[in-house]
Amino acid sequence: MMNIDRLPELKQKLTNEADLSQIWLFYMDHFADYPEFTDLGQPAQNNYLDAVLDQICQQMFGSAVIITNFFLIYIAEHQFFHGPFQVEGCIGGVIYFEDIKIGLMAVSAESPANDLVKYSRFSNPIQVSKPNQYDLN
Repeated sequence: MMNIDRLPELKQKLTNEADLSQIWLFYMDHFADYPEFTDLGQPAQNNYLDAVLDQICQQMFGSAVIITNFFLIYIAEHQFFHGPFQVEGCIGGVIYFEDIKIGLMAVSAESPANDLVKYSRFSNPIQVSKPNQYDLN
């Protein structure tokens, strides 16, 4: 049974857990496999997550890639994005907490006979304001 009250535990794991597979397994076991979890949110679009997925997938696969079937859901009450995608014949997923600006991406291996999953934790860089005319000296 899905329990949304465990979402803060996922956030804590995302921030502190060294083993990225444990974070992803917790997400899958407690949230992702439950349709009622997806029903809590609304379809969304996020330019930052689009750019992060593209950049990380390019690094994972060593070349430019095309990401398809990205279905991002946003649960506003928890400032939480999640969703599956496909890249280079592989299935992937992403989770991201907007308030702490930390996320995790997982991509399955190319071969179905292989259980390998690649993970990448990411965080927003601090946004630096643009210099004004007095900062150019």
